[in-house]
Amino acid sequence: MPKNKRKGINTLIILTTWFLWKHRNSCVFEGSNPSIAALLHHLNEEHHLWCLARARGLRRIGLGHVEDLG
Repeated sequence: MPKNKRKGINTLIILTTWFLWKHRNSCVFEGSNPSIAALLHHLNEEHHLWCLARARGLRRIGLGHVEDLG
């Protein structure tokens, strides 16, 4: 993997893992229904905010919208 994209991939892995954990906790402790659509929506919003905050390398990997991955 090119070095210039490695930080972006690592950041995306952290972001995705965090949102999976939050979604899981919401389902287990708050009785929410599991929803991939909701998970991707929230992940996309947070991805956008992290890009605005200039998260290292996240824009470089050129994902566009995370929802397109689903």
